[in-house]
Amino acid sequence: MTTETALHIPVMLTEVLDGLQVHRGGTYVDGTFGAGGYSQAILEASSDTCVVAIDRDPEAAPRAEDLASRYPGRFLFLPGRFGDMASLLQQAGVGLVDGVTLDVGVSSMQIDTPGRGFSFMREGPLDMRMEKAGLSAADIVNTFEEEDIASILYRLGEERHSRRIARAIVRERHNGPLQTTRQLAEIVRSVVHKGKDTIDPATRTFQGLRIFVNDEIGELRRGLEGAQSILAPGGRLAIVSFHSLEDREVKAFLSERSAKSVSRLLPGEIPPPPATFVGSGRKAVQCSAAEAQRNPRARSAKLRVDTRTNSPAQDGAA
Repeated sequence: MTTETALHIPVMLTEVLDGLQVHRGGTYVDGTFGAGGYSQAILEASSDTCVVAIDRDPEAAPRAEDLASRYPGRFLFLPGRFGDMASLLQQAGVGLVDGVTLDVGVSSMQIDTPGRGFSFMREGPLDMRMEKAGLSAADIVNTFEEEDIASILYRLGEERHSRRIARAIVRERHNGPLQTTRQLAEIVRSVVHKGKDTIDPATRTFQGLRIFVNDEIGELRRGLEGAQSILAPGGRLAIVSFHSLEDREVKAFLSERSAKSVSRLLPGEIPPPPATFVGSGRKAVQCSAAEAQRNPRARSAKLRVDTRTNSPAQDGAA
């Protein structure tokens, strides 16, 4: 294991491996490769498991090259979004797989790199782009209308003081463009004071902007649909999420796709489509107290696991 990978132990690793039920000869998709912790653990679980890893962050490629060199013929890295996993695997000539895992949200390496602009704890450019392309957080706070900024913070950051913060942002940008994470965090802290929960007042603002910049909820929805289409019957889906927006999406998707058949229908009533997932996916597993103590970032993590049936994939988003 490289030093870099060792420093970034994936959240709920044991629980994810148990959920995937990794077995000999199986092929698994790690849709959020990051530092490669899940991928490496799956590869080490058996001498003939295979992993297809996906990541939209260009900085993941060198880490993927390292794994590919150590597990020749068993590891394939596909640059791109996990929401496109179905088409990415088809283009690569990969058929149905035995498991899919996603660790949704921003990675520790992205947070810990000041130049990426994800964290209000470190001075850096107001960026937040996982792919280093497209609109940045600075573009949003400097050009969007006040009402639109407030909407982003309220819907995606679950920030109840969104209007107050948006108003302060627009007022401050008249003095010059907002360019750094520290600038934005100080603006938020000037109008929202720390509550009893001890969470930094800037937390929800940064969350909302990051999710919007990277279309994380839309990506998750597409990823769930993609996983449904590429999992073989009996294949396992294991998803780790870190806040309520993500977890609600996963729970709703699995609930809808595991709807039970109706024994009696009214005249003319259309029967529901057969379930494509069946299992315990509607019950979330949280990290252990020991892990939460070792890694505070894991405290909010929730894992949902479910099993693919042999029914055709259902259309539509959760």
